[in-house]
Amino acid sequence: MSVLVLMDGADGFYAINNQFLADGPKGFTEFKMVENEEMFIRIDLPGVPDDGVRVTIDPTRKTVSISAKAPKEHKHDSSPRIYLTATGLVCKCCSISNFTSHMCDGVLRLLLFKRQSTSNRSSSISFLGGPDFRDDLRSYGPHKFPHASDPFGNIFNCCDICGADPTLTGRVLKPHPCVLQGSEMAYESKKLQNGSLYVRVDMPGVPKDRFTISVTNGRVMVTGEAPAVSHDSGGRFYSGDVAMLDTLISIPSRRIKTIAKNGVIRLIIPPV
Repeated sequence: MSVLVLMDGADGFYAINNQFLADGPKGFTEFKMVENEEMFIRIDLPGVPDDGVRVTIDPTRKTVSISAKAPKEHKHDSSPRIYLTATGLVCKCCSISNFTSHMCDGVLRLLLFKRQSTSNRSSSISFLGGPDFRDDLRSYGPHKFPHASDPFGNIFNCCDICGADPTLTGRVLKPHPCVLQGSEMAYESKKLQNGSLYVRVDMPGVPKDRFTISVTNGRVMVTGEAPAVSHDSGGRFYSGDVAMLDTLISIPSRRIKTIAKNGVIRLIIPPV
């Protein structure tokens, strides 16, 4: 039994943050202004339960710190995953007054409320996506946004269609920038002693009842539909072959043990 991770087209993966993402917003994160200049931030944290994330405002009131843990849901997981990151403002004129957070299906959504802290409106305001903020992507002028994207999550373009930037597509997959411990990639597989294959696939945003599995001509395919929630730019669709059986046969999907939880699906594929 072999593993398949397919690339479609000459340009490689549709989204370099997840080889199974086939349609919808790209990137580990999404940033944009919404009503009343509130700031919406989506951060993919696959495997993290709804109560497994902690968000706190920094004493400077410029950033929020985010820590989360995705536990081992199965004994064959290589390890738990621990996430750590920060996001917020890069400016002198505003501070974060409050925030709301919602964790669901392996996705954290934040809404930051800001207030003007000084009368100086000549500085910049941008989204800080992590500790390694790139100064070359800073925008200047009051409440402007940079016209650039960084797939590692530092500064993202606030365009009408999130993920349109070509740097989010390519032939080389990028590790999750927020992972402090554990697997940084969206796929994990392991051959078991009894001949079965264990597979973990990250599809953040997909509810547990929106995964489908099929086995046709020896190919094990997983698909998942992640609906748009809150201020998401759009829904996401995942699809991909995760394994190839030793023989080109079709078998009922019920023969594959599945665990779908917190934007992650785990499969135990029996030998054929």
